[in-house]
Amino acid sequence: MKRILVAIVSLVFILPRASAQDVTPLSLKDCMDYAMKHNYSVKNAQIDVLIQQAQNNQTLSASMPHVNGKADYNDFYLPQQSFIEGHTFDTAVPKGIITPIAFTLPYAASVGVTASQLIFDGSVFVAVKARNSVMELAKLNGKVTEEAVCYNVYKAYNSLVIAYRQYDIIKKSLVFARSMQHDAEVLKENGFAEKIDVDRGNVQINNLATDSMRIANMLDISEQVLKFQIGMELTKRIVLTDTSVNDRKETTMSLVNEPEHYDNVLTYNQMKMALKLNEYNLNRYQMSALPTLSAFWAYGSNYGAIHAGDLKSFNKWLPSSTIGISLTMPIFNGFLRKNQVTEAKLNIEKTKNNIEAVKQGIDFQVSTSRTNLKNAILQTQSQHRNLDLSNDVLELAQKKYKAGVGSSMEVTQAQTEMLRAQNNYFSALLDIINAEADLKKALGLMKP
Repeated sequence: MKRILVAIVSLVFILPRASAQDVTPLSLKDCMDYAMKHNYSVKNAQIDVLIQQAQNNQTLSASMPHVNGKADYNDFYLPQQSFIEGHTFDTAVPKGIITPIAFTLPYAASVGVTASQLIFDGSVFVAVKARNSVMELAKLNGKVTEEAVCYNVYKAYNSLVIAYRQYDIIKKSLVFARSMQHDAEVLKENGFAEKIDVDRGNVQINNLATDSMRIANMLDISEQVLKFQIGMELTKRIVLTDTSVNDRKETTMSLVNEPEHYDNVLTYNQMKMALKLNEYNLNRYQMSALPTLSAFWAYGSNYGAIHAGDLKSFNKWLPSSTIGISLTMPIFNGFLRKNQVTEAKLNIEKTKNNIEAVKQGIDFQVSTSRTNLKNAILQTQSQHRNLDLSNDVLELAQKKYKAGVGSSMEVTQAQTEMLRAQNNYFSALLDIINAEADLKKALGLMKP
């Protein structure tokens, strides 16, 4: 028992000193803001937005001019020959004599530049038009990640606040129990108390010491969870500043009556954006039936020589240039476009069904979370009354004991009941925190 007491006393005196050295004060908003900058899920979500921006720029490049340069060098060390009648070029050759002739010089080179500009392509036109919606969907996906992180931070922060309060109460109860134990030992030595009173006090101190160590360990774990959620180094010391739970009663009650709006919920906005993109996809397939029109221009120069060194004579190179317009008309592609249009229409119908399902899910989550929060509030109010009553009973038992008209057994029982009431009260507070987080998320109010 002495070892347990030493451990508890060490925790009581060491923790405050450690927290006073190079600590970082954190409010709930500070944790939210820190998580938006350091949580790796949020960082990756922000990178995904930048990736989508790069993909949008790739789509936009299809509508911009394309310019390419090209240079060729050929060494026809075994040129292809054509068969002709020798009399055609040399009348001295009798008719009917077939002669192989190579029309290609041994060396040839060419350089040139080509430019093209897409004038109209239905698929590209729709893709460019839809890029803002695609970007908006990427941002919504990022906000969903931020919402999930805020949800976890909210619960972790408030759970740690309650754990700290539990720990403080256990410490005070332990100090009082040790004082009672000291008085019981003095009375026993003077013959005014029995050994059973001393043993009863030792049992209570052991139980309180065990609970104190359990809550201290829970504090350490809860603090690590909070640091992990916000992306902070686990070795960094922190102190929470939003520790008042009772001041949030009005906010909690107003949350119960908060109206429901689908447009505030990110998942609903995601589905609406998905429907818009599916409509763009249908339009893209429909537009693919239209002709594609593009313009092109080419300029180049070429030269052939018997000796490779003669290619350096650039003044002998012959320039050439071409400019034109190309029109491509799709005629038949094996019913590919027809089936693509059918698939796109079915996806639109499916997305509409998903939107209705999401709305129904939001209604269910809001209703359930609202009911859970109401029940948690009622439970907390009831447990708070029980806690007040148990404190009054303990205070009365202590006064009777000090006045010599009460027993230590009565004080011990009153303190045990008070601690049980405190545990029930803090458990109800945790239920409120979880219900608040669930309702805020269901209403779309869980934002950094």
